[in-house]
Amino acid sequence: MQLFYNPDITENTTQLVFSKEESRHIVKVLRKSNGDTVHVTNGKGWLFTAQLNLADIKNCLATITDKTFQNSKNYTIHLAVAPTKMNDRYEWFLEKATEIGIDSITPIICDHSERKVVKLERYDKILQAAMKQSLHYYMPVLNPPTPFKTFISQQHTGDCFIAHCEDTNKKSLKQLIKPNTNITILIGPEGDFSIKEIELALKNNFIPVTLGHTRLRTETAAIVACHTAALINE
Repeated sequence: MQLFYNPDITENTTQLVFSKEESRHIVKVLRKSNGDTVHVTNGKGWLFTAQLNLADIKNCLATITDKTFQNSKNYTIHLAVAPTKMNDRYEWFLEKATEIGIDSITPIICDHSERKVVKLERYDKILQAAMKQSLHYYMPVLNPPTPFKTFISQQHTGDCFIAHCEDTNKKSLKQLIKPNTNITILIGPEGDFSIKEIELALKNNFIPVTLGHTRLRTETAAIVACHTAALINE
């Protein structure tokens, strides 16, 4: 199934108008014609089935013929991950985490962060593409870049963890995650969190965890954390 994304449609929408780019894809790549079926999600749990009324390379039109709603999971995964020096590594994390089933992402700016400016519009497009490719009907929430201290001081639901490389008393994340519970996990930049940041997180009830016996890159650690949470909840 080829899935399209339109955040503006609701369960009350009856007609769809596709963008020029999408219309070209429908006609030239998918070889769709009048009367054929297309599928669209609004990223809020709805899957719409629609029939093409006009298969035009510049302006496809369709009528919704069916709709189904998928309830959200009974847990959420929120990863706060420091942007990596090489931007393509962070984009890889965004893509794979979306495929796995992440719910929200916050780029956090830390003491050791080498990249402090991110392109949210570019990130959003990657999330959209990954959601459509993996046939998810919920679009992950992409939060604006947030300083570490600000993020720590915010309210977070469920259990909160910080994964760091310091040689301190830590437990394995997979031993601490409880099924059907919202979780927030902090993943630091190249060079890890600073000692002050770790201490601040602990003072704010973040639980220190390890993700394994080897040192992982930022983007790898984020994927391991995301997959661990999803696997515990299967």
